Amino acid sequence: MEFRFKDEEEILLKEINEFLKKETTPELEEEFFRIGSIYGGPEGRKLGKKMGAKGWLCPTWPKKYGGLETSEMVRFRIISDMLYMRLPAVFVGANMAGPTILRFGSEEMKERFLPPIARGEVEYALGYTEPEAGSDITALEISAEDKGDHFLLNGQKMFNTHCHVADYHWLAARTDKTVAKHRGISLMIVDLKSPGITIRPMTTMVGWQTNEVFYDNVMVPKANLVGEQNKGIYYIMSALDFERMYPFGHYQRLFDDLVEYARETIVDGKPLSKNPLVRQKLAELSIEMEAVFLHYYQLAFMLDKGVIPNYQTSAEKLFASEVAQKIANYGMQILGLYGQLKNSSKLAPLQGRMESQYKWSIIETVYAGTSEVQRNIIALRGLGLPSK
Repeated sequence: MEFRFKDEEEILLKEINEFLKKETTPELEEEFFRIGSIYGGPEGRKLGKKMGAKGWLCPTWPKKYGGLETSEMVRFRIISDMLYMRLPAVFVGANMAGPTILRFGSEEMKERFLPPIARGEVEYALGYTEPEAGSDITALEISAEDKGDHFLLNGQKMFNTHCHVADYHWLAARTDKTVAKHRGISLMIVDLKSPGITIRPMTTMVGWQTNEVFYDNVMVPKANLVGEQNKGIYYIMSALDFERMYPFGHYQRLFDDLVEYARETIVDGKPLSKNPLVRQKLAELSIEMEAVFLHYYQLAFMLDKGVIPNYQTSAEKLFASEVAQKIANYGMQILGLYGQLKNSSKLAPLQGRMESQYKWSIIETVYAGTSEVQRNIIALRGLGLPSK
């Protein structure tokens, strides 16, 4: 595994980094904090379009689709840097749906859907979870009735976070009820402006919005079907592998802020950073974070070799999300009762970010598959252990 970037990659990354610093505004940071790190808000879209015009949103893609044909290592670094700067970097279109279309979509679908993603003009929302289908996605019930040149959709989705800021729904639906559950699922792209779609907000424990989405006789053209009908579960599994590639820049920033706080905060006449227990815990977290980044870039290395990581993404997502919880938990211990203050309080240390990340770190061990699901994947696919 190569740990260094090429000279031309270093030049590109420096240019992008300087651009991001210049484009960071209080309005953009406020939007990031208010709606989470997701892409699709007004301020985020302004940035996304500027990056898309330079080929930086999807840099690994072929140039004809709006990319630069760079390495995955470069793409991973861009995402990590954006999160470190507290910029919206959770792109469903660019980092989950787009790569799946690139690998499994028809040439017509690629030409139609990929360039707008690369230009930052559109965003997607994941449409997997339902009231009765979470960790077991094969239990989904939303129906897509084949009407010849289109599907007719009826049913409900839940916890579809990007839907209120997205343009398209990356939707898993049941197209055949007569076969085994996993064989009757299809993946399709739905225009969220289609008649018959109702998006209803749900508020998470962090205060950010996710959504439940209702479909009432919604027409979806057959041309929007990804890959082959009834084989959607295989494409969804690949898309989930991309989703589970967990960037860690935002927690690196939180950790760095925590270290600075420990240096500047005086307790009993000396900085917190001089307390041996504090120093030991911060050192342990620093070591674990280094392991997270090595896991993270290993996934990029595999992609550059033409392999879609599978159980390796589960291992990285599991380890990274649980290290994130450790950072948030210990951060709250260092800040004490003040750590519970929200960003609306003038007394809140670190602008109240520890309070929100403490709650969000819990959610991060649930989305894209719970930690228990990730451990099962590692056991079955990585270690080859029996399922029963």
